[in-house]
Order: sequence, then C-alpha cells, then structure tokens
Amino acid sequence: MRVARRTMVHIVGLVLFQTALLVCGAKAETYPSRAITLIVPYPAGGPSDTLARVITERMKTALGQSVIIENVTGAGGSIGTGRVARSAPDGYTLVLGHNQTHVINAVTQNLQYDVVKDFEPVTLVADTPQWLVARKAIPPDDIKSFIAWLKQQDGKATGGAVGVGGPTDLAAAFFQKATGTKFQLVPYRGGGPLVQDMLAGQIDFTFGQAANYLGHVRSGTLKPFAVLAKKRWWAAPDVPTMDEAGVKGLDASFWHGLWAPRGTPKDVIARLNAAMVETLADETVKKRMADIGQEVWPADQQNPAALAAQQKAEIERWWPVIKAAGIKSE
Repeated sequence: MRVARRTMVHIVGLVLFQTALLVCGAKAETYPSRAITLIVPYPAGGPSDTLARVITERMKTALGQSVIIENVTGAGGSIGTGRVARSAPDGYTLVLGHNQTHVINAVTQNLQYDVVKDFEPVTLVADTPQWLVARKAIPPDDIKSFIAWLKQQDGKATGGAVGVGGPTDLAAAFFQKATGTKFQLVPYRGGGPLVQDMLAGQIDFTFGQAANYLGHVRSGTLKPFAVLAKKRWWAAPDVPTMDEAGVKGLDASFWHGLWAPRGTPKDVIARLNAAMVETLADETVKKRMADIGQEVWPADQQNPAALAAQQKAEIERWWPVIKAAGIKSE
C-alpha cells in the first residue's frame, strides 16, 4: 500500500510538474515576450528616425514590451531594409520604411530581396509631402525667381539628395525637364546630415521630406518655395503648390509604413497592428506628429491591406517613370 501510495504521489507530482511546464511554456510563447527591434534604415536625427521615436514611446505601452530603435543606414535605406527581409519571421524585428525603401529601390538598385514578397505589411503610419526648400541666404524669394536664378547659375547650383536614385532624384529630374533648368545633385546618407549642410550654406536647396525641414522653415532659417502636393500643405498653408507655381504634375509624398519579414504569423501581425492602431489614436502622439509635420493616416487605412494597396499603387505609378528615365543608384 505504501508503495502504491508513493507511486501515486509521484504520478500526481509528475502531472503537476508537466502542467506547470506547459503553463510556463504557453506564457513564454505569448507575443511579445521580449523587446522588439524596429529598424530605421536612415540616420538618427532624420525624419524617419524622429517619427519612429514618437511612435515607439507609445507602442511599448500598447505591447507591454520595449521597442528598441536601431538605425541601420546606407544604400538609400536598402541595407537596413534587407536586414529585416532576412530576419526571423517572429515579430521581433520590424522596419519603418517608406516609398523609397519599398517602391523606388526595387528598380533603381539590384536588391537581394523582393520589396513585396519578402515582407508582411502591418499598417500605414504617417504621411508628409515633399517640398522645395532652400538655404536662407539664397537670392530668390519665390519659385519663378528661383527658376530664373537656376538658369543664371547654369548648372553651378547644388541640390541635396538622400542617396542616389531616390525620391529626391525623381523630383529633381521631373523639375529640370519641366523648367529647362540644370543643377548638381549632392548625395547624402540621410536627411539629418543634409539639413545641417543646408543650414551651414554648403548646399543651396533640396526636394525633401517636408517634415524634416518644417521647424527650420518656421524659425526662418530655411526658405520654402513650393510643396509637391495637389493641394497646399496643412502645416504650411502659405507655401504654394508646384501646380500653382506653374510646374504642373509634380506631386509626391513620403508615406511611412510598418513591415515585418515574410512568414510572420498572422496573429503576430494582428497584435502589432492593434498596437499601432492604439498608438496612432493617442492624442499626444497625434499632436507630436503634427508638430513635426507628419499626418496620421485615417483609421480605416491603418491595416495591412491598406498598406499593401498603397505600395501597389505607388509601384504602378513610379516604376514606369523610373525605368523610362533610366534612373539608377550607383
């Protein structure tokens, strides 16, 4: 009897131990159970990095885990983006990309990954237009006199560009053809270094993310000429559109999205999406985004399907233009 009782105790103990292991295992597998890395494929201090720092503060509350930003720069954002494409599809490595990383680079570079097939869309995040902005001391005061000044410079004027073969190059190529002007484009690794050189008077102007230059425009240290949008930008309503300035059809924005590696489980994508929806609905986040010139996408477009649709539409619009112009990264 004693043996039987001891055996029964051992059996019960084993069952309880195994149950505890299963419970602990289930808890360990609950996503997320550790910190998440958000790759920003551009330098610290630039518009993408600034946006990432706004959303990650609130995301960690929604997810119950830290979200660590890692700036992995180079090659127009393709190095950091490629790293995410090759990461484990477990939801712990994400990328905050935009139209360059997930549209333009696919035809201007020889990528070792597919910008569509190798990622799982999570959600659209924010949007900001491009605009033409210049150093404060540049002589022209409006777009018409700027075009005249460029012609006088006869190719000596300098424009900053983030990378080679990116959105700035596309805008610059369109602008030169439409206005009959020419100028030199100087490539930078990111928007942060570019704006510093423009503030220092090292370059004349840029076609850049409006959010990156808004604070400097408001303080009067940089001069805006026109916004590349179909209507005036809410953050700077006094700045005309390119259409209003006489350069028709030149509109382009930097829309940001959140992606995970291909094969990330659907429940993990849903968890990330829910956290982002919660984050983007936060009034403090909205205000901070507005302060830096970023606009949150409407609630009905904060989902994987909307991000996939936006990417598809931009591919259909820009790939033929890039191929026809023969724009390639070095």
